[in-house]
Order: sequence, then structure tokens, then C-alpha cells
Amino acid sequence: MDELNGKLIACQILITGLIARVANEQRDPLRFLTDFRDEIKAVVNGVNIAGMESTDRVRAVAQKTVDELFSLMKPPSSE
Repeated sequence: MDELNGKLIACQILITGLIARVANEQRDPLRFLTDFRDEIKAVVNGVNIAGMESTDRVRAVAQKTVDELFSLMKPPSSE
């Protein structure tokens, strides 16, 4: 289980870096990140989760993960 958690954390770091890289190439990176976050949250809300009686907990964890992922990103410096 620790190996799986480590791989998931590594994947989150990789995705965060990729999103930040794309955002930095945009004219308005903060707007891009906000719009992208909203799109990801909409996908999480709409994705079909099969094989479970209650998907509310899975969705809540996914939403929390999205929030954590985007909280790692800081606005660009003013320098």
C-alpha cells in the first residue's frame, strides 16, 4: 500500500508540474488555472463510478485531491 501511495504522490507532483508549465505559457496564468480547476471539478462530479453502492465518499476524496493539487500552485511572483 505504501508503494501505491508513493506512486500516486509522484503522479500528483508530475501533473502539478505539467499544469504549472502550461499555465506559465498562458497570457493570464491565474485565470487559466482557475478555469482548468473548475473543469477538472466538473469532470469529477460527472464521472461514472461503477461497482460501489455509495459514490459520495469517493467523489469527496477526489474533490479534496483536486483542491490539494491546485493549492500547491502559487501565483507568479511580481518580479
